[in-house]
Amino acid sequence: QAQLVESGGGSVQPGGSLRLSCVVSALTLDYTDLGWFRQAPGKEREGVSCISSSGIYTHYADLVKGRFTISRDNAKNTVYLQMNSLKPEDTGVYYCAATALFRICDADEFHDWGQGTQVTVSS
Repeated sequence: QAQLVESGGGSVQPGGSLRLSCVVSALTLDYTDLGWFRQAPGKEREGVSCISSSGIYTHYADLVKGRFTISRDNAKNTVYLQMNSLKPEDTGVYYCAATALFRICDADEFHDWGQGTQVTVSS
């Protein structure tokens, strides 16, 4: 079980950047996979990016490849999502989540969730 708290959301113009952070409190953080998910109005929650416990393995949704970067610092109990070249369609509530092991970076694989942070990309 883990507790997660996201921060870093906000409003930016298209082409701008944001860096999301998520502080994770877990007894077995070094054995915990983490992910970022987002949900836009009228859409299901989708996997944005996931990272293995060691940080060696990562997954990115096709729509964010080349623009977003996931990273983690286990010593700081934090996972990050650097978002560059933001587009209006990136707008949504972003959640971080934890699981023992992800395989396809799907929300159904994750059991502990943060409260979410709003990201709005508009002119």
